[in-house]
Amino acid sequence: MGFNPDRVNIAPDENDSLLSIINGFEDNHWLMKTFKQFVFDNITLTALNAEERAKMVDSDYSKLIEAAKHLRLIEDKGKGSEIAEIVLYGIMRHHFGAISAVPKIFYKQNDHDNAKGADAVHIVLTKDDDFQLWLGEAKFYNGIEDNRLDEPIASVSQMLKTTILKKEVGVMTSLNELDQQIENQDLLKTIKDTLKFGMVSVDNLKKRIHVPILLLHECEITSGATELTEEYKNAIVEKHKDRATSYFKKQIKKLKTIPHYDWIQFHLILFPVPKKDDIVSWFLTRGKQLQEDANE
Repeated sequence: MGFNPDRVNIAPDENDSLLSIINGFEDNHWLMKTFKQFVFDNITLTALNAEERAKMVDSDYSKLIEAAKHLRLIEDKGKGSEIAEIVLYGIMRHHFGAISAVPKIFYKQNDHDNAKGADAVHIVLTKDDDFQLWLGEAKFYNGIEDNRLDEPIASVSQMLKTTILKKEVGVMTSLNELDQQIENQDLLKTIKDTLKFGMVSVDNLKKRIHVPILLLHECEITSGATELTEEYKNAIVEKHKDRATSYFKKQIKKLKTIPHYDWIQFHLILFPVPKKDDIVSWFLTRGKQLQEDANE
């Protein structure tokens, strides 16, 4: 979505975009059931690695139980972060047509060295038999006022450090995730050669890098709505345009000194929900039930 056509007070502004996503309503209520289904449809894909997924031929419930073993179910200050990571995975898969290069929930649970990097690492195959590297950040907030925007910007800054980028590339080339998901062997070789650990210059990667930043957020407009009306949609669009402008003004101010910042494409993704606590409570309860089933 173009959100700043006049380039007002933002420069450079050619490498940022806004994707605004909303859920629907039924019987005057936000479709919580649809949201829950979206989360659990994507848990097995982001919490299991490609080899595990290929081996499992059991029921969907069995896959959920196996995936639940890798959930951290954070209850402290960072609670809800896993939900955002799963939602971002689903958006990457369904909207951008991406394939997972590193299922981060799986490797974070397994104390992998690179858990401090991006929340999502994906490859998007392009129509010209080339590829893009998507490194994502995901947060779940009870609001997206200006004071909440500093944290995701700091995370993006950390993620784009040369040492962290090289670690991400090193993890990708040390796993067989892509071998299991890309049939075109010539393209697979191109990807591996481009990302070859220890030999790649980060400068050569930056024109391929896209950074999706998902802010799943509690929203008064959504909590007060009962139908998917044009009035509701327009209100969300205007709010998200305003938040995107503030976000990118802050990000550019803080990150513009990163070498070749303007080569990287940034995608702010805003997804409003009526009440964060209800979603987190449901996720923690359901996740613990699955983990208990896994231990029986």
